[in-house]
Amino acid sequence: MDLRKLKKLIDLVQESGISELEVTEGEEKVRIAKHPPAPVQSTTYLTAAPAPVPAAQTLPAAAPAPTEPAEPEGHVVKAPMVGTFYRASAPGAKPFVEVGQTVKQGDTLCIIEAMKLMNEIEADASGVIKAILVENGQPVEYGQPLMILG
Repeated sequence: MDLRKLKKLIDLVQESGISELEVTEGEEKVRIAKHPPAPVQSTTYLTAAPAPVPAAQTLPAAAPAPTEPAEPEGHVVKAPMVGTFYRASAPGAKPFVEVGQTVKQGDTLCIIEAMKLMNEIEADASGVIKAILVENGQPVEYGQPLMILG
């Protein structure tokens, strides 16, 4: 199948209301699928603002202001790829891990679906799950923190 014919088929799919087209000519087979862009979900981390200090009180100049960490301290498990985060192997199944659960290095923590492939993400260290930072079914980026181990 020549390039001009492929271009015409792509244009046909884009201009029409169809989402998929499959053409077979002899032993050659071409499938063109148009998928709507996935909705972009953003993660917003909220931190509590420090309580206002009454004007009558004065703090010593030598005392540093207390700072709260945005997320729990510990070993951060990061996404090794872009994809969709799943806590369980199937819808309705028990999640691989819960907050407070002890895991060993090599234990499966979650699944990231990328290009229709389910990739099990294993713990790269042993510890206790302190926090799960991503919601089930949420898209994740490469290097995004998924969980905190303590």
